[in-house]
Amino acid sequence: MAHWSTKTDISTTAFITWLGVAKGKFYAWKKRYGVANEHNHKIPRDHWLEDWERQAILDFHDKKPLNGYRRLAFMTNDADVVCVSPSTTYRVLQPTGRLDRWNHKTSKKGTGFNQPAAAHDHWHIDVAYVNVAGTFY
Repeated sequence: MAHWSTKTDISTTAFITWLGVAKGKFYAWKKRYGVANEHNHKIPRDHWLEDWERQAILDFHDKKPLNGYRRLAFMTNDADVVCVSPSTTYRVLQPTGRLDRWNHKTSKKGTGFNQPAAAHDHWHIDVAYVNVAGTFY
């Protein structure tokens, strides 16, 4: 903008108007010029696990599947495989389903009450307190 504005003696605001860009948007772009484009994605940190560390935990669990995640964490530390906390070991193993050793029943929560198929098939009453002459029954 500045280059063409000086060559043609036309103000920058005129160029911005002709382009159909809001002034605030143009100056936000100008302020960001030369800055790395950082999306709303998480920026990798130094303490995050790398892929080879995750794979090392999974491979070690395959060798010793009967140990819990806490014991497994200390075993990986002692064997110089990878040095991570038990909570990190849990977060690596949980999404892969390796901590589910038992066959759990599916929950019936939210399925509702099964209504009886015929009359007198199932009785369902509510308990109520009735006040008769000042005495609750």
